[in-house]
Amino acid sequence: MRVGVPKEIKNHEYRVGLTPSSVREMVAHGHTVTVETGAGNGIGASDAVYEKAGAKIAARAQDVFAIAELIVKVKEPQAGERAMLRDGQILFTYLHLAPDPQQCADLVQSNAVCIAYETVTQAAGGLPLLAPMSEVAGRMSIQAGAFCLERAHGGKGILLGGVAGVPSAKIVILGAGVVGSNAAQIAVGTGAQVVVIDRNLEALRRMDRQFGARVMTVFSNQDNVEKHVLEADLVIGGVLIPGAAAPKLVTRQMVQAMQPGAAIVDVAIDQGGCCETARATTHAEPTYMVDDVVHYCVANMPGGVPRTSTYALNNATLPFALQIADKGWRKALQDDPHLRNGLNVAFGKVTCREVAEALDYMWESPESVMAM
Repeated sequence: MRVGVPKEIKNHEYRVGLTPSSVREMVAHGHTVTVETGAGNGIGASDAVYEKAGAKIAARAQDVFAIAELIVKVKEPQAGERAMLRDGQILFTYLHLAPDPQQCADLVQSNAVCIAYETVTQAAGGLPLLAPMSEVAGRMSIQAGAFCLERAHGGKGILLGGVAGVPSAKIVILGAGVVGSNAAQIAVGTGAQVVVIDRNLEALRRMDRQFGARVMTVFSNQDNVEKHVLEADLVIGGVLIPGAAAPKLVTRQMVQAMQPGAAIVDVAIDQGGCCETARATTHAEPTYMVDDVVHYCVANMPGGVPRTSTYALNNATLPFALQIADKGWRKALQDDPHLRNGLNVAFGKVTCREVAEALDYMWESPESVMAM
């Protein structure tokens, strides 16, 4: 199969769809790989390194899209990239369609086969292609929150861990999944007071076993969320419903009642955010203020640490990308029901039920589209 890797063009996005070692694996399986010039610069991989791994180098993204049967990316295709997709071409990347009606409409119009990392599943449960970036984003969220709480950035001017004789900050983490558990790990290390809120009792028990008295676990209901959010210096939003828009746990009224200079880091912003006042920001302009509360809502947080993120992501995505390239998308999806769950849009049909419900499309089962 002809595989294409364009350079990412989202604001301050330095990750790349395939590392040189992944390219080498693709080539060893008999596939040709074309990489856009400069695509690997953000992870320290030059064109020469990619050529040594067996890749061909293309001067422009248009050349990559024109030749490739399978496009492997990291972030959702931007408008200019969506315009280059063609009938039957395979796109394998993060999509996050539920809060993005324009992207969904463009992918439907393209008739491309669009497989989303974030809805691929695994036998043990969970989302194996989302988990690596959730780990990174969860850990980064505490760094970002510390930045936001500095007075120069609009925060209340406090240190997360405090010092002797001065209380530490209160960090409230919404969600005890991959984002929440990784955020808690870093938060505990700062010496802050940490509260984790979730409605999944087993997830809370897991947090309790892992952290003991260093983390307070709280069952999620309206009263508990409101109480702890209003007391928080820093709120981390890490809730997720696979494929669907994130629930709005932090209301506009709560934000109005929060302490001036408090901060919200909404890691769920890729799926629309779990705070009503959240809107996607970029690494270039990461924060904004609402009612004296600092909001950090960067939609590609792991792009800030591209070397760590790219290699962690490729460890998870490469086996699935090889399945698609080795077998073709239909056979790969027939053989692997978990990869089949990644199919979001194909031949003008929306095949992810949560996306169809969120954006008011008629849902078509992946099996029915595969049989077309």
